[in-house]
Amino acid sequence: MRLRTAADLDRVDFTRTGGLVPVVAQDVHTGAVLMLAWANREALERALETGEAWYFSRSRNTLWHKGATSGNVQRLVELHLDCDADAVLALVEPAGPACHTGARTCFDGAPTLAALDRVLEARAAADAPPGSHTARLLGDRNLRLKKLGEEATELAVACADEDRERAAEEAADLVYHALVACRALGIPADAVLARLEGRLKR
Repeated sequence: MRLRTAADLDRVDFTRTGGLVPVVAQDVHTGAVLMLAWANREALERALETGEAWYFSRSRNTLWHKGATSGNVQRLVELHLDCDADAVLALVEPAGPACHTGARTCFDGAPTLAALDRVLEARAAADAPPGSHTARLLGDRNLRLKKLGEEATELAVACADEDRERAAEEAADLVYHALVACRALGIPADAVLARLEGRLKR
């Protein structure tokens, strides 16, 4: 169930953990699980009211506006209540790292697309090992556009041949080269995923 207003919070069971519920924060665009926090009713009310994530710090015993001091706020997109009404999913747009260590997420690993995007970002910042194909593409406009066209054609041919294995391989190549081309323009994967979300309504 989506929680839209303060009145909707009447459905949340705050009794099982001393007035608190666990909140899983998830990047609305990449699907990456960013962090697990806790919230009381007031924290969730403030989140709905301000459009930014609020939690409750058990160690400090106080409300906590995520990013208030670091600037790494989380814009709240949606709040959802689980089937037992005792846990909440917060879909957010993070303005920076979610973890106090400076990592994007508090959990090891990341979705492949997000991990790939971080590599592309590093390569674009000239942090590339010798002979990096990605760095070469980012530095050569004609080469990356040529490769983008080649991969699109190869995918079309594989689909026409109904070659499932080759189509999957060519699709992966096309996605990679498309992200490289976008990164060369300063467009991160998050921006592409945000546009894809709009397609869900079609």
